[in-house]
Amino acid sequence: MELINKERLWGTIHELAAITIEQQPWTRRSFTAKYNEGREWLINQMRDIGLEVEVDEASNVIGRLIGTEPNLPPIVIGSHTDTVPNGGRFDGIAGVLVGLEIVRSLKEQNIPIKHTVEIVDFTAEEPSEYGLSTVGSRAWSGNLTEEMLSYTNSEGQSLTDAISYAGGNPKEIHKCKKEKDSIALYLELHIEQGPVLLKKNANLGVVTGIVGIQRYKVSVDGIPNHSGTTPMDMRNDALTAASEMTLSLEKEANEKFEQPVVGTVGVFNNFPNASNVVPGKVEFAVEIRSISEDVIDKVANEFLLKVNSIADKRNVKVRTENISRSKSIVVRDEIKNLLNKSCRSITDKVIELPSGAGHDANQMSLLAPVGMIFIPCKDGRSHCPEEWAEKEDLYLGAKAMLNGVLEFSK
Repeated sequence: MELINKERLWGTIHELAAITIEQQPWTRRSFTAKYNEGREWLINQMRDIGLEVEVDEASNVIGRLIGTEPNLPPIVIGSHTDTVPNGGRFDGIAGVLVGLEIVRSLKEQNIPIKHTVEIVDFTAEEPSEYGLSTVGSRAWSGNLTEEMLSYTNSEGQSLTDAISYAGGNPKEIHKCKKEKDSIALYLELHIEQGPVLLKKNANLGVVTGIVGIQRYKVSVDGIPNHSGTTPMDMRNDALTAASEMTLSLEKEANEKFEQPVVGTVGVFNNFPNASNVVPGKVEFAVEIRSISEDVIDKVANEFLLKVNSIADKRNVKVRTENISRSKSIVVRDEIKNLLNKSCRSITDKVIELPSGAGHDANQMSLLAPVGMIFIPCKDGRSHCPEEWAEKEDLYLGAKAMLNGVLEFSK
């Protein structure tokens, strides 16, 4: 009996992806009108198949299929429907809609399952305009602080206001915090966002662990001045200082450590950004990732030392702010074994690999055992309009995830 409807799953992926800014595919940024439109589409899909639907205080969208033993803690299948600017059609979406297809199939085939199954679209998994990622899953794990809720975007709007706009209730956000072990298992299907599965000729990947991520905001204050009349040795140039700081991060991340590490400056804002003005202020965002918490700390500490040294040398002022940290996780052996068995019942082209990208699973690991299945993406590319996954790979991943749910619920 075929449980997963391949064509239906493929169709829902493209229906949701089509809710995008027309001139900027595929863009559905968190806390925007398009984001809310996509989530309303998802809520309607959940209601159409008879799920209990809730939008919680953190604006997470939850659909529930009640199990035959509803007192058992639920199995949660989740991911996100927000995108990076000019993102793709599969990152996040695939995980949510595979979950939706699984519960749709269970209902259609009248397959009883002991555990309640919850499908969750977590709020703002991608780094938002407020400098924070995994907002919704942070709220569940208790890692969304009052300070974070006060973070603002470039227009001065607070994250509290944004969550309200998305249908949440930030004043009561403590109510959606989950207790440890109140969830039986958290599962997430995702495109790999890298080339390993393709190079290994694998259809499915069982994730062994997920990197930790630490993010900083760095503000460099110099003195703006006329570019033609200010001698080179009399400048307080914020941009050249910030550029040297950026290169110092690259140098430090290229050192040899016991575990691989990456350091990235992906946001860089220069003020006043005029061709004939010595830059007076620069703000940039720093991100450091590794499976090893110790390595993250080593790189971060050395970078911060270099930042202060460069500021002194170039006669500018610098402020650093630790915006967020998500800890690395190692997937438990029993969950890896469960997913290996589930995947190998579908295909023998299965490998194990770590995730270099962060996911809502980082936060969920504080509450429950977590497991992830990766499917390949074309050329290993993600976070770009060309991001692509094949219909067959998505189908195999959904079948494997369903097998895992049924096996665990036994």
